[in-house]
Amino acid sequence: MNAEALLQKMYAWLLDKGPAVLAAAIVLFIGLWVIRALSGYLRKWMERRQINGSLRPFLRSMLVTLLRMLLLLAVMQIAGIRMTIFAALVTSFGVAAGLALSGTLQNFTSGVLILFLKPFQAGDTIIAQGHEGTVTEIMIFYTIVTTFDNRIIVIPNSKLSNEVIINESASGNRRLDIEIKFSSNTDYGEVKKVMEAAITDAGNVLSVPPKRIGVSSLEPDGYKVMLNLWISAPDFTAAKMEFQEKLLQQLKASV
Repeated sequence: MNAEALLQKMYAWLLDKGPAVLAAAIVLFIGLWVIRALSGYLRKWMERRQINGSLRPFLRSMLVTLLRMLLLLAVMQIAGIRMTIFAALVTSFGVAAGLALSGTLQNFTSGVLILFLKPFQAGDTIIAQGHEGTVTEIMIFYTIVTTFDNRIIVIPNSKLSNEVIINESASGNRRLDIEIKFSSNTDYGEVKKVMEAAITDAGNVLSVPPKRIGVSSLEPDGYKVMLNLWISAPDFTAAKMEFQEKLLQQLKASV
């Protein structure tokens, strides 16, 4: 094929396809500009609505990626590129990726629900999957919990959204229940007086809700006394140990 024939073919192709390619290029340029503007608006909107900081980058990235894919498909359609093979490849890839990432997608969905519904937050003390500790960070796919003996537990979010979680910090205060057995010869009035004195001396026991002291059960060889008092949730473990130690000392000294 000589140069003149080649030029004629190119000229014919430009006349036939040129307008569509030009239109596709214009749509691509405008579409990218619109997506960039939407990304900036979405960032400001999430900041105003105080969307969780761990969720913002992922949501923006996911939306921008989806819009760019739709834009690419539209540009290819305008340019006259056949979509049959491309659509089949995308469908096959999507099915394979969905099967491979089913667990990961479940963790992601659970993470979004946790961040939006907030059954617990960073800093809360929870019991989950047989572990008790403080929530250090809530990520998209997993949550990090630091136990009281300084172990780092990484729990997939799907486990946290589908199973029972005990949030020990959500209410702000926790009730300490202490039950002690005494012999029948022990004077209950003296026991109650010592317990009330121990509560008065304790600086970490809350006055509201009020304390409660009473005989919880009677047995042939004695009786049990139940003590209920309230402690601030963040200080619960340390306050519990300190109060029990003081109560034991005063009971031994007085009863």
